[in-house]
Amino acid sequence: MKILTNLTFLALLIGACSQPPSDQSAMVEASFPERAKDMVIYEVNVRQYTPEGTFNGFIDHLPRLEELGVDILWVMPIQPIGEEKRKGGLGSYYSIKDYTAINPEFGSMEDFKRLVDEAHKKDMLVILDWVANHTAWDHPWMEKDGYHTKDSMGNVISPVPDWSDVADLNYENMDMQNEMIDALQYWVEEADIDGYRCDVAGFVPMEFWNRAKDSLDVVKDVFMLAEWDEPQMHEDAFHMTYGWGLHHYMNGVAKGEKNVDSLISFINKDLDRYPSDAFRMNFTTNHDENSWNGTVFERFGDGHKAYAVFVFTVQGMPLIYSGQEAGLDERLAFFEKDTIEWGDVAFQEFYASLVDLKHDNPALYNGEFGGEPNFMDTGNPMVIAYERTKDNNQVTVVINLSGDNQSISLPESMLFTDVFSEGDVSSSITEMQPYQYFVGTNTVSNE
Repeated sequence: MKILTNLTFLALLIGACSQPPSDQSAMVEASFPERAKDMVIYEVNVRQYTPEGTFNGFIDHLPRLEELGVDILWVMPIQPIGEEKRKGGLGSYYSIKDYTAINPEFGSMEDFKRLVDEAHKKDMLVILDWVANHTAWDHPWMEKDGYHTKDSMGNVISPVPDWSDVADLNYENMDMQNEMIDALQYWVEEADIDGYRCDVAGFVPMEFWNRAKDSLDVVKDVFMLAEWDEPQMHEDAFHMTYGWGLHHYMNGVAKGEKNVDSLISFINKDLDRYPSDAFRMNFTTNHDENSWNGTVFERFGDGHKAYAVFVFTVQGMPLIYSGQEAGLDERLAFFEKDTIEWGDVAFQEFYASLVDLKHDNPALYNGEFGGEPNFMDTGNPMVIAYERTKDNNQVTVVINLSGDNQSISLPESMLFTDVFSEGDVSSSITEMQPYQYFVGTNTVSNE
């Protein structure tokens, strides 16, 4: 009986092994960058987000952000802020006093873990802003010999003169590098975050970033964003870089200092410079632009929506900054408490429609997962038109980037239904109103 039972078991085992394998690939989650191919990123300024300025206060906004459709929450630095040489009353997020602690103004570690957990329940990733280039002057590493950069007189220095509240780190010191990597791993292991936005990443040697990414991959597949605009950042460590160049060109067009031809030329050169799998983060605003260079209303005027449409459709991953969906019309104080006025969140529906468009059409996906823009001549240096095609999916965009009426000449074969007005757009349209935009989706034949 025992022999028969064993033979029966063996036969069943052989039979099971001979069955065609189930489709396990459908159950395995894609890794980065593919996992982020259609994602939109949202920057969270915890201090200014709510009157409380806490993690728990921000958690209350997660259902609305879920409706907005954002996929990645980039949380500005959450560690304690240095007191020595502090700027303003509350100091800069980017003056880190302790890499593995929580700023008590924001709450506790348990509060932050709950934020991450609640975001994950809503299918949002959480990446943490990381300041690897410098520390606060009262960081414990100041007591460790060789951890910071010194001048010829043996004095620790700031990275640049204006950043007087922080001390530059010495990346020739491998002990410091190893402690930094340990701190990066800590937040992934302890709080289950999904990656990092790395502050002034180009100030830190690429060899370090590559080591750090390899060490993080042992813990978890993480998404890495570099605050830098150079192709070499994509060699290993980073999936996405800042589109600073495109942002500055947009500002130039809005001021009337540049035109569409120069903008198109820049985009084509940028596409040639970067590898095809590089994600580029594009934006009309972020915490730096808002606080130091002006709101979208200051820089783009009544055209802020037109330029947002451009950012969401031309290439790369679009960014939404805290309060942008509410029409943030003030420069938030950087070193003080300055709560965002949410009001009726006037532009929530507008941005949600752009996010939906991004998610729904593979032509608008990020990097090599989407289609490159094919620019068309409109006969007008202030009106931009382009198509993006991926497989049989196509998006067509026409935008007047100026505050004046513009005459245009569209290709004779052009015909699509505008997703915003649901009206037909064709070559018969010869005039566009100030900052008017058309966006259409088509299915095209592969033949």
